[in-house]
Amino acid sequence: MKSHEALGKAWHKPKEMEGYKELLIGLRSRHTITRVEKPLRLDRAHSVGYKAKPGFITVHVKIKKGGRKRRQVHRGRKPSKMGIKGFTTKKSLQLIAEERANKKYPNCEVLNSYWLAEDGRHKWFEVILLDRINPSVLSDSEASRVVKRRKRVYRGLTKSGRKMRGLL
Repeated sequence: MKSHEALGKAWHKPKEMEGYKELLIGLRSRHTITRVEKPLRLDRAHSVGYKAKPGFITVHVKIKKGGRKRRQVHRGRKPSKMGIKGFTTKKSLQLIAEERANKKYPNCEVLNSYWLAEDGRHKWFEVILLDRINPSVLSDSEASRVVKRRKRVYRGLTKSGRKMRGLL
């Protein structure tokens, strides 16, 4: 098996990596939010705080790329002034992926996330979640500190949330 450094360097240019096309084909056929046994990018997962213990959950989240649509108002306004075209969100796609994962698993807290893959239409992120009531998580000092801060992803306390708030 390759070392963590070699794995990390291979992910810097994923299109040149062997098996990347097969990975994309497999990801496209899955649901939007899919729980997986272990992270695909083990080096990156360990760097953001993942540990191979019970209570650490890994989820793949698929997000559509591109701009977002604002709700159209059907009142007397000039169409060009409605702000439907050229609407960009203040949240990153990564933060949206974290929030969707937390919504799907409400008994968990988001530890962190990172980019996994992308094609012309979608981006995939790997989100690490912590089970709030698991004894192995509660006994781990770092993980228990994270778990005690409820709904941290919605308050912008994850890495991508802090980046959105201008703190990184």
